[in-house]
Amino acid sequence: MVKNKMMEKLNSNTHFTLMAFGFMFRDLFIPRKKVLKEAGIKTGFRVLDYGCGPGGYILPLSEMVEKKGFVYALDIHPMAIAKVNRLISKRNLENVQTIRSGCQTGLQDNAVDLVLLYDTYHALESPGAVLKEIHRILKPEGMLSFSDHHMQKEEIIKAITDTGLFRHCHQGNKTVTFIKVTENNSL
Repeated sequence: MVKNKMMEKLNSNTHFTLMAFGFMFRDLFIPRKKVLKEAGIKTGFRVLDYGCGPGGYILPLSEMVEKKGFVYALDIHPMAIAKVNRLISKRNLENVQTIRSGCQTGLQDNAVDLVLLYDTYHALESPGAVLKEIHRILKPEGMLSFSDHHMQKEEIIKAITDTGLFRHCHQGNKTVTFIKVTENNSL
């Protein structure tokens, strides 16, 4: 039993290390700021990067929301949180906080303007519970910016809108944006 848990952790850490290395190359060819422009981020926004991984979006997010805004970086993997915490410390990012979780954010209701769910949905253990949590923490008119290279755009739109929690808003080159459904905008 202990040996299996050790192998599972080793495989998970190896996978994370390889993924982080691959993302470094990806970011050279497609800068994260270019992808983030599709999300409509504004100064002062409170943003949650759900499944932040090694933190490729964190620095550009921090710069885009400026000191008036705030960035939450959530991931279930301890190596992801450690890597983002090192980035926070190295760059003295006062407007970024990490959250280690697989679903619950610990944030208040209606606290966030935008949630990024990039290349995470396909790996979620409970996607419905995660979408409910995202809906709960988004402000009215809050947005979900979604991208997952494991899914086609039509499949993404159907999966998210079929929950009744979000309405399709617009499509960019790399992302699909949804708006939180509330009683006032449910049409």
